[in-house]
Amino acid sequence: MFDDKKLWRDRIGVRVKELNRYLRYIFNGHLVIVLIFLIGSGAYYYQQWIEALSSNFPAEIIMAIILGLFLAYSPVYNYLLHADQVFLLPLENQLRGYFRWSKISSFIFQGYILLLVLAVLMPMYVKVSGTNYRLFFPILFLLLVIKAWNLAVSWHITYFVPSSVHRSDMIVRYFVNATFSYLLLKQANFLVLLSIGFIMMIYYYFFHSRTKEIGLKWDLLIEQEEKRMASFYRLANLFTDVPKLKDTVKRRKWLDLFIRGISFSKEKTFLYLFSRTFLRSSDYLGLFVRLTIIGSLAINFISFGLGQLLLIILFLYLTGFQLLPLWNHHQNKLWVDLYPVDPKHKQNAFQFLLMVIMTIEAVFFAFMLSIKGEFLYALAGFIVGLMFNWIFVYFYSKNRLKF
Repeated sequence: MFDDKKLWRDRIGVRVKELNRYLRYIFNGHLVIVLIFLIGSGAYYYQQWIEALSSNFPAEIIMAIILGLFLAYSPVYNYLLHADQVFLLPLENQLRGYFRWSKISSFIFQGYILLLVLAVLMPMYVKVSGTNYRLFFPILFLLLVIKAWNLAVSWHITYFVPSSVHRSDMIVRYFVNATFSYLLLKQANFLVLLSIGFIMMIYYYFFHSRTKEIGLKWDLLIEQEEKRMASFYRLANLFTDVPKLKDTVKRRKWLDLFIRGISFSKEKTFLYLFSRTFLRSSDYLGLFVRLTIIGSLAINFISFGLGQLLLIILFLYLTGFQLLPLWNHHQNKLWVDLYPVDPKHKQNAFQFLLMVIMTIEAVFFAFMLSIKGEFLYALAGFIVGLMFNWIFVYFYSKNRLKF
């Protein structure tokens, strides 16, 4: 007899085992030290920033915007596999317990994340509103109730195939969540909050009634689960080889202007290949853009003095470290090994490209310091950045990748 609870226990066990295997590589070595430094620095500057806040700072609005995002994004982790749409499809009516436990596990994990987010934002709220931390648990309880509503609605939305339904639902739920969070933080009348809760129940009942007679969209559920795991695999691939990772590339024709100057000579073969890979792969280019933006904002808003130079080194290290897998990106392609090119040209091309990318990032960081009017620190940051890049590219990466 089919046991859906046993199936769920097996699936969650396999998933936890797989995550733990890769997390050992992620939280190992230098990254732990960098994370500790980043968290410590961030906490210090955050505390300094909070102490300087005035009573008219819009803390409730900022918190509502952030909490609205974490509340609205409420996927149900279903742990389905590609073959399930064939083998489990006939057993769909016997999987109610399986998906019920999937919802519960999703609520526990996302509820924990919500707790951490609220814990980070609460000091700002207490400072501006003049309240105390006794409101933390009542606020958390109500937010967890709203999170449960979001999960329930999000599950029923998966019964619909059109992407327009998913986008519209996300927009509606975000504004409802942000509005409720804002009124909750402003300590609005209980009847006002209750009326919003009543609207939420009507919204849920509408989709619940529409999906009573509709079957599960297995292909959509499996696609969503594979996308979530692909995101984790891309992160893990920065630290170790992940056989299950599928490469994703985009043409990005408008970026061709950056590689038009590369000559079609034998010595530039790998420079062209690595440059193309960097520009077309979302993993590398997207990572560079995100870290550059985050680093620039951090340097501009939450640091001062020598802390700015330390942040420059930190974000240059994070960028360089996470671009190292570019060296092995084509290692499983036989035709690359057939190039009649001296291996030293491959090493030179990789180090040259990495140096150019990290130097561009250092220029952005120095530019952000110059915008603040700290021209001396901008010059010092650029020089320190160049020195660090040179050491990282020609010594650290060489030992790390064993050229």
